[in-house]
Amino acid sequence: MRWERCLRWWATWWRADRGSVATEVTLVAPFLVMLLVFVAVVIHRGVDARLRVEDAAHQAARAASIERTPVTATGAARSAAASALSAAGLTCASLSVDTATDGMHSGGTVAVTLSCTVDISQALILGGISQKRLSANAIEPIDRWRGLSGGGS
Repeated sequence: MRWERCLRWWATWWRADRGSVATEVTLVAPFLVMLLVFVAVVIHRGVDARLRVEDAAHQAARAASIERTPVTATGAARSAAASALSAAGLTCASLSVDTATDGMHSGGTVAVTLSCTVDISQALILGGISQKRLSANAIEPIDRWRGLSGGGS
């Protein structure tokens, strides 16, 4: 008899627990939304930094392709990359701009490889990695009808 009474009480209690799932979801939902927003911000920061590095590489390659000598092309590429990253608001802990001027002749190409170590600690509140190395390549053609010093025209 006692056992039946206990079982009846438990069944009554179980049925009286209506609406608890809705309450739990209401309490937990804001935290899940905040977690999703946090993840979206971190992903956005990474994608944005990668796009800005790729844009800077293209600007550096374009600046190098306009120059007439390999020495000035290398300097112009580095200067254009640094100013493009600075204008984009991206600060590199270390910036490496490698300019391949082997094909620097009329109708040739100039290739630029840009590597930037970006500080992402502001985006990651919880800690973890604080720097990420991003790199991008860009190739620009040299105008066929423009003369180059020391080369052909």
